[in-house]
Amino acid sequence: MINYNYLIDFKLTAETTYESWITETCKTEGFSIHELNYIFCDDDYLLKINQDYLQHDYLTDIITFDYVSGKNVSGDIYISIDRVKENAKEFNVSFDNELKRVMIHGVLHLMGYSDKTDAATAEMRAKEEEKIKLFHVEQ
Repeated sequence: MINYNYLIDFKLTAETTYESWITETCKTEGFSIHELNYIFCDDDYLLKINQDYLQHDYLTDIITFDYVSGKNVSGDIYISIDRVKENAKEFNVSFDNELKRVMIHGVLHLMGYSDKTDAATAEMRAKEEEKIKLFHVEQ
């Protein structure tokens, strides 16, 4: 089950399409979804989580809390829509593309991918691009 929670004036336009995509992404890696919660928020909200739970005092686009058990994906993924908008401008990509990248980034973390080293970051970026290509708008 995937839950979408909106703490700001933002809403995915096609929740079921995103759910199908995320589910398929997990299947391609040999995982299934148990419970996945996306929480869309602003910079201030995510900064407070970063400070309180991770002792980091800086803005970030995503924080993922991992509750995975075996091959069952479970977790809370907090996404700052403010950061996604800024990153889209900075990297000269569409907001939708950047949002997909960040959303799947959190799922990839839950499936064991890391971005702690240069090599791991390169692998993560390649996986993000691979998984974004799996996204299809339902007709």
